[in-house]
Amino acid sequence: MTIALIVYAFVVLFAAIQVPAASFSPVTDEQFRAVFGQSLWIIVGSVTAFAISQLIDVVVFWFVRHKTGEKLLWLRATGSTAISQLIDSFVIIGIAFWLPGKVKTDEFLIVAATNYSYKFLIAVSLTPFIYMGHAVIDRFLGAEESHSLIERAARQSN
Repeated sequence: MTIALIVYAFVVLFAAIQVPAASFSPVTDEQFRAVFGQSLWIIVGSVTAFAISQLIDVVVFWFVRHKTGEKLLWLRATGSTAISQLIDSFVIIGIAFWLPGKVKTDEFLIVAATNYSYKFLIAVSLTPFIYMGHAVIDRFLGAEESHSLIERAARQSN
């Protein structure tokens, strides 16, 4: 759904760029293209990074889940996010700014690494909330029902 909405935004921006500015507009076609044309690169980077990173996140999550069973929730949740966000940070900045030549390689690496650092800190700081969420679900559904649903999802991921 997210990818479809982002693609929709791309189509709308692309179409808008094709329409010439009105004669009385204070914004020229070149100015409009300079601002919103860059958005097209950002959208392509965003869709690509989102799709790749989400697939990696799911694969790593279930790989760790199969290796550790029900143990190490923090490792599968935070670990899979840390890995997928590393990919996401470099892919989106690379496609959106490095490929079209808006930033140099060293700037790209610095921005992507800084971007990832923030995402990593957020992922780690959210780890206690993952445990709290599990506790709330266990309390709401009951530990047995919660465990049953988790096991069913694990079997379906095979």
